[in-house]
Amino acid sequence: MSIELRHLRCFLAIAEESSMTRAAARLRITQPAVSRSLATLERQLGVRLVDRSTHHVTLTPEGLAFRERAAVAVGAFDAALASAGRPVRPLRLGHAWAALGPYTTPLLRRWKREQPDIPLELLRIDDRSAGLLRGAVDVAVVRGPVSEPGLVVTPLFSEARVAAVTADGPFAARARLTLADLATAPLLVNSVSGVTVPELWPPDARPTTTITVTNTDDWLASIAAGRGVGVSVASTAEIHPHPDVVYRPLPELPPVPVHLTHHAPPSHPAVPALVALAVAVTTGA
Repeated sequence: MSIELRHLRCFLAIAEESSMTRAAARLRITQPAVSRSLATLERQLGVRLVDRSTHHVTLTPEGLAFRERAAVAVGAFDAALASAGRPVRPLRLGHAWAALGPYTTPLLRRWKREQPDIPLELLRIDDRSAGLLRGAVDVAVVRGPVSEPGLVVTPLFSEARVAAVTADGPFAARARLTLADLATAPLLVNSVSGVTVPELWPPDARPTTTITVTNTDDWLASIAAGRGVGVSVASTAEIHPHPDVVYRPLPELPPVPVHLTHHAPPSHPAVPALVALAVAVTTGA
């Protein structure tokens, strides 16, 4: 038996869902069918793609490397069908937090108006590439530098940094804050998708305590509870308001660049149109 497109789609579903059961539900087939499809793919490739030795399904190093190639192959097939007039699947736009900030709603509305036949799904995925590197999305909003090879990176805009502090704490009464102010409190760091690291501070003036969280929700809850302070971007204040957290400018820090990133070639035929629209929306065109 040779490798077929259904084997690739099954493998990508497993990679995205991290679960045989959820992959089966997503594909609307049985779990044994998912296991058989994966076994066939591994046998044909001669490598083990998925580690099943733990309670959670994880990809092996070979699986991680193959996932990107499989996503490109499936995307090329979908693009070929689209060029022949066949309907395509929804275009998936990933973000780790805050999406495109104030440009998010204008982008979604213009896409719906200008591309009514191609649904655009906005997905929040808590990892550095917002799901792009594991094939969960077709395009990703990424803040900060992008160094992964093989990605097309389109700069959109830059955002000012802000401090996030407890609403009833001493910092909330100030109009703006400095790094020196924040160094006196524990620093909340989102180690999975955040853009703040202790290295923002001078080596001899860094916060003495760092508390690590893994997503924006836990980051906000910890600040609200008075466990420490955080640093983020201006869009966070708009997209993630919290009654017990206030945001204050940090004018001494450089802004954070915001990019759209995708694979080359893209995994969905509508990716170039989305990139062009995002550039138009964020530049006011």
